[in-house]
Amino acid sequence: MNIAIIGGGPAGFAAAIKASNNKNHVVILEKNSDVLKKLLLTGSGKCNYWNINQSINKYHSSYENIANIINPNNLKLVENFWNDLGIIPIIKNGYFYPYSEKSSSIKSALIKKALELGVIIRCNYDITDIKFKDNKFLVKAQDYEEEFDRVIIATGSLAYPKTGSTGFGYDVARRFNHNIINVNPSLVQLKTNASIKSSWAGIRTNVIVSHIEDDKVCKEEQGEIQLTDYGVSGICIFNLSRDISIGLQNKKQEKISINFVPWCQSDLKVFLDKRNKALPDRNITELCDAFLNYKLLYAICDYIHINPSKNWDKLNSQEQDLFVHNLTAMELEITATLDYDHSQVCSGGVDIASLNLETLESKNIPGLYFAGEVIDLDGDCGGYNLTIAILTGILAGSSLGSEKDA
Repeated sequence: MNIAIIGGGPAGFAAAIKASNNKNHVVILEKNSDVLKKLLLTGSGKCNYWNINQSINKYHSSYENIANIINPNNLKLVENFWNDLGIIPIIKNGYFYPYSEKSSSIKSALIKKALELGVIIRCNYDITDIKFKDNKFLVKAQDYEEEFDRVIIATGSLAYPKTGSTGFGYDVARRFNHNIINVNPSLVQLKTNASIKSSWAGIRTNVIVSHIEDDKVCKEEQGEIQLTDYGVSGICIFNLSRDISIGLQNKKQEKISINFVPWCQSDLKVFLDKRNKALPDRNITELCDAFLNYKLLYAICDYIHINPSKNWDKLNSQEQDLFVHNLTAMELEITATLDYDHSQVCSGGVDIASLNLETLESKNIPGLYFAGEVIDLDGDCGGYNLTIAILTGILAGSSLGSEKDA
C-alpha cells in the first residue's frame, strides 16, 4: 500500500513510523528544504515534549468529547512512543525535555527511526493539488503527479508561517467537504492600548493574571509575565490567549486583571500601613522596592498620577486605594493579539466530528486522514501541543500499519 504523509513535522513522523511495515510504502512529503523545522523552536530550542500533568483541562477544542482522544490509554501510547525512540528525559517541574536540552536530539531520533523503518523523506515537495479518483489519491506537485492509496494530512496550522505553515491542510479539508472551525492565533502575545506599556517595557515579574470577558472572570493563571511596549507576554498570558483571541473575533470585550503581589493579595493596604510604621520616612517606591521591581513601581505611579516620592502616610485614602488596586488588580483592555507570525499554535481547524476518533480517518473520503495542528485540538504551554501532534500521528498511522490494512 502506498501511503503519503503530507507534512514533515512531529505528527507526520509519528504517523509515518506507525504506518511502516513490510507491506507498506510510506513517504513523507515536505515542502521545506528540511523536515521538523518548527520542532527545533519548541521550548525555546530545548523541546518540552511531555508533561507529567495530563489533566484534560490542558487541552482545548470546540468538540465537546475530546476525552475520546485525550485519555489515559491514548496518552500511554505517547509515553511508549518516546521511550521506544530512546529519549532520556530531564524533568523540571513536571516538564520533560531531552537530557541534552536540545530539540535537535528529538529531531535526530525521529528521523533515524523513520529511516530505519524504510520511510522515504522527500523535501522541497510543494503540493499544488490533491484529487480523489477511483479510490486513489492523485497528488500533484509542480509538473508531475503521483498516485497513493492513503493520504495523511499533517501540514500544521497557520502558526509560524516562516516554518512553512500556510493553511494548505484546511484547503484540502474544505475540498473534501470538511467543516473548518474558525482558526485563530493561540499561545500568543496580547496587545493593549494602555499608556503604561512604553514605561514598563522589558520588565519580567511573577503575577496572578485573570481573563475577564464582558465583565465576567473566566480563567486565572499564575506565573511570569513579560511586560512589553505593545502589551503583555509570558506563559501565563499564552495560556489565556486562546480564549481571548476567540472572544475578540466574536466582538467580546476582553480584559486582563494583573495582581503583581500574589503572595499578599488579601489586604495589601494593612500590610503597607504596618510596613510604613516599621520603616518610617520611606517613600512608596522605597517601601515596596523589597518585593516589586522599582521600574514597575514608577510606571504604575505614573499611570495613576501619583507622585512616587510621596510617603505612604502622606497619600490620601483615595490615592492609597488606587495604588493598592493597581498593584493587586490592574485591569487592562486587550485590543488584539499578535499575528500568526508570533503564535505558537492555532485554535480551530478540521472539525473533529467529521473524523473517526479511533483512526482520524475522514468520514467523507475513505483513506484520507488528518493529524496534528490541522485538527481542531490544541493545548496549553507545557508540551501539550507536541503531545497532540504525536498522539494524532500515532492514531492515524497505527490504523494503516495494522495487518488488516496493509
